[in-house]
Amino acid sequence: MLAVLSVGAQLGTTVVHAQTLTHQISSGPLSNQLIQFASEHKITLHFNARQLAGKRSEGLSGQFTPESGLEALLRGSGFKAIKTESGVYTLEALSTTERNSAEELSTLVVTSSRSNIRQEDSPQVVTVVTREQIERQLAITSDSSSVLSSLLPSYTPSRQKMTSSGETFRGRTPLLMVDGVPQSNPLRPTGREGHTVDFAMVERIEVIHGASAIHGMGATGGIINIITRNPDETQDSLKQNVSVQTTLPTSETGSDTASYKASYRAEGSSGNLDYLVGVSYEDQGLFIDGDGDPVGVDNTQGDQMDSESYDLLAKVGYWLDDDRRIQASLNRYQIEGQHHYVSVAGDRDNGVATTSKKGTPEGVAPYNKVLTGSLDYLDYDLNGMSLSAQLFFQDFEGLFGATNSGTFQDESIAPRGELYDQSRVLSTKVGTKLSLTKDDLMDNRLKVSGGLDILVDKSEQDLYLTDRNWVPEVEYKNYAPFVQLEFRAMDDLVLHGGLRHEFSELKVDDFQTVASRNGVDVAGGNPEFDESLINLGAVFNVTESATLFANYSEGYGMPDVGRVLRGINVEGQDVDTFLNLEPIVTDNIELGARMQHKDLSLEVSVYRSDSDFGQRLVGVANEYFMSREKTRTQGLEASVGYQVNPDNKLHLAYSRSEGKYDSDDNGSLDAKLHGLNIAPDRLIASWSRRWSPELDSFIQADYAFDRSFDQENREFEGYMLVDASVGYQLPVGKLNVAIANLFDKDYFTYYSQSALVSDDRYFKGRGRTVTVGYSYDF
Repeated sequence: MLAVLSVGAQLGTTVVHAQTLTHQISSGPLSNQLIQFASEHKITLHFNARQLAGKRSEGLSGQFTPESGLEALLRGSGFKAIKTESGVYTLEALSTTERNSAEELSTLVVTSSRSNIRQEDSPQVVTVVTREQIERQLAITSDSSSVLSSLLPSYTPSRQKMTSSGETFRGRTPLLMVDGVPQSNPLRPTGREGHTVDFAMVERIEVIHGASAIHGMGATGGIINIITRNPDETQDSLKQNVSVQTTLPTSETGSDTASYKASYRAEGSSGNLDYLVGVSYEDQGLFIDGDGDPVGVDNTQGDQMDSESYDLLAKVGYWLDDDRRIQASLNRYQIEGQHHYVSVAGDRDNGVATTSKKGTPEGVAPYNKVLTGSLDYLDYDLNGMSLSAQLFFQDFEGLFGATNSGTFQDESIAPRGELYDQSRVLSTKVGTKLSLTKDDLMDNRLKVSGGLDILVDKSEQDLYLTDRNWVPEVEYKNYAPFVQLEFRAMDDLVLHGGLRHEFSELKVDDFQTVASRNGVDVAGGNPEFDESLINLGAVFNVTESATLFANYSEGYGMPDVGRVLRGINVEGQDVDTFLNLEPIVTDNIELGARMQHKDLSLEVSVYRSDSDFGQRLVGVANEYFMSREKTRTQGLEASVGYQVNPDNKLHLAYSRSEGKYDSDDNGSLDAKLHGLNIAPDRLIASWSRRWSPELDSFIQADYAFDRSFDQENREFEGYMLVDASVGYQLPVGKLNVAIANLFDKDYFTYYSQSALVSDDRYFKGRGRTVTVGYSYDF
């Protein structure tokens, strides 16, 4: 077994001249191509083969000098070739600035696609959010939903609460994953999946827009795969980072309104072993709106303000040889309210916002406790194929706040109206994902990926204070084989096709509903479902810089099983025959174009998503109910980026969407989906500039357009928020200063205006804040 840093390739003899030679190197593993190129050009090249494991290149065809050939082969790999004084070439990892610049021009491989599709060959819109983009947003806010919303216009604006219920993507539910492990709880959705990892631990985010079944259940709106940091394998050393920041409002500044955050990360490698450990802690104070008043606390759903959170991430990897790697990962995240404030109801009819005052709410403070783990095995050369295997688990516990809701009343326990209780969701997922890819068939024109996914999901919901069962334990078993093809029919035409078959079973024992649902007995059952899901796509290169793409894909999801079961209130029902448990299948059609011409990038797409038996959330007072009916969402997405010069970049992104449903079950789509199900139209503009090697700045403007609904009391009055940040590299460390809501806009959130009509949750958004942060790498 070779130690990581001793692996290398030294070929031929050193030749100190830059002659031009003709090369014809086929696409394939990057290491092999570099060896071939160095041999043909008779140069000496040293590199660490493990650093390039799994990396591929399209090859070379034409005349190249050593420098131009190595640059072409390494494009998009994260490395560059350096020529030493002795004429030997070595590979060196790109700096952060170089890497981010290169990613704008290079071919990005989307690992979340299960077939390592190149972004430029995808028949769907795919967004890869880089570490630099994440760090810019985190300098402004630590709210993960706000980060996603600022980077994805089709994602609903953040509620700024512990729950992200009502935050949709293209008008449907996205599947959120952390390192490929599902975080969403589709059997009993809590809206808490947006807060299961601190984004300070995140390396990049891969987003597949629109319905996709490639990762199984839950991706009717798309896939958002949050990929945590990986250890640095470049050398035998220890790298560490420490960062601190504090956030204060510009009005009502004090200890109660201050927020603090600190994080530490250590990573390194030793021989075949590499490792990473990260920890973060955050204490958030009371939020203040643009009018200088306390933002209303959500004592029931949970809140980010007046909360404490921490995250602990640990990874360890081991190279069995140059092509085989095993890695274990564990992430523990917790956020919990501090219970220092109670909500003061507003007056929606008169425009009076819900606020907060000092006090101790009933019950136990809401919290999220999430443990996610995975064991990954990668073999980059299994008889000429690439193998990826993952075992994973997730334990989730989410506690909601106490209320005396009518749903919780039971006169055998307390007089009606006097019983306070709070619900808790418990969910455990265990599963495996296996995929195998062969990409050099038919003279490198055909790539075939296949695999098998297995998932066991157990979820239940109890009433925490009285130890009552609200939703019985639901066990969901699923196994799904799949195959995905990518065929380059011509040099300028790539065809895609895939098939996935879902075999699913629900298991629910006999149970009794709570007293408010008449305490009826419901017979359990084991309903089984199976569904074949297809995807078809085509990508056509009109010119070297312009591409057209088209896609049809199907998504698969389960309805909110827990909400269905707990809502039964008549005798004689049984799980086996209850129609509302039928799966949700969405059909997604998308047409688009993308262009990359020198410093200008452009992408535009139109889409439509249909479900004959979809799911729509309905908010009544302070409760949500589920309605099954025919639904449709459709819209347009567009983005344009322009690298004005090496130091200036402009970006503009726009999203427009609308949704309808069949309100009277006559087959026609006659009513508009409201804000609990669909986002407003949005336009986001940003400008980033590097003024000097030490100084950089960033500014973004986010405008949410007015939107009307069928119900007048849900009309949305749009608003614009502007954020700005400045970073300065000190002799030791880096200083960041950011201002969120630069003009101190006083506004009601989209959710408060258009999702739920309630005086108790008529919340304003956060006013202007200043965040000062310092980070140090050593």
